[in-house]
Amino acid sequence: MLSGSLSGFGHFMRGFSLITKPSVRPYVIIPLLINVLLFSWMIWSGSEYLSGWVESLLPSWLQIEWLRSLIWGLFAISLLLISSYVFILFANLVAAPFNALLSEQVEYHLTGRKPPSEGQNLVTLIVESVVGEIKKLIYILLRMLPILLLFLIPGVNLIAPFVWFIFSAWMLTLEYADYPMGNHNIDFKQQRAALKKQRLMSLTFGSSALFFTTLPFVNLIAMPVSVAGATSLFVAQLRTNTPT
Repeated sequence: MLSGSLSGFGHFMRGFSLITKPSVRPYVIIPLLINVLLFSWMIWSGSEYLSGWVESLLPSWLQIEWLRSLIWGLFAISLLLISSYVFILFANLVAAPFNALLSEQVEYHLTGRKPPSEGQNLVTLIVESVVGEIKKLIYILLRMLPILLLFLIPGVNLIAPFVWFIFSAWMLTLEYADYPMGNHNIDFKQQRAALKKQRLMSLTFGSSALFFTTLPFVNLIAMPVSVAGATSLFVAQLRTNTPT
C-alpha cells in the first residue's frame, strides 16, 4: 500500500479494479450511463465552440505568433479543465444517490461491513443526496467564481490555469470523498477538516481524478472510478481518524 502523498494516486488507480468486482459492477451501471451521456454532449459542444471561446479570452496585444500559439494552447487546456469540472459537478448532482450506493457496496467489498446508511429508504437517500450536493455546490461556487475572474485580468490570466488546477483537484477530492464519509454521517465541515490534515494525499487524489476526466473515453468511467477510489482512500486512510 502506498503511503504519504502518493497514496491519493494509488487509491484512485485502485478504483479501476474495484468497479470490476462482481458484487460492485451492478452499482456502476447508472453512474456510468449518466457520465457517458453528459460527457458525450460535452465533447460535442466543446468541439463546436472551443476555438471561439479561447480567442475571445486572449488579450488583443498578443501579436507574437509563437507566444500567441503558446497562450492559445494554455487557454485551451484551461477551458478543457473548467468545462470538465463543471460537468463533473452536474454529473454528480444527477448521480449522487447512485454514487452513494456504489460507495456503500465498495466499502462492503473492502471491509465486509456496510456503513450506517445501509438499508436507508431510497426516497430519503435521493433527497438527502441531492440536498447535500446542492449545499456542496454552493460552497464550491463561492470559491470558484473569484478564481474564474483571474482569467479576465491581463497578465494575471497567465497563472490562472495553475490556480484553477489546484482548486479543481482539491474540490474533486471533497466531491468524491463525500460519498463514503457521508455514508458514515460525517458532515461536510468534518470532511474538510479531515482532508486538510492530509492535503498532499488529497491533492494527488483530486489531481488524478481531474487528469483522467480530461482523457477521451477514459473520462466516461472517471466518475465511478473516482467514487470507488475515494471509498478505498476513506477505508484505508481516513475512517479511523475522522470523528463520527
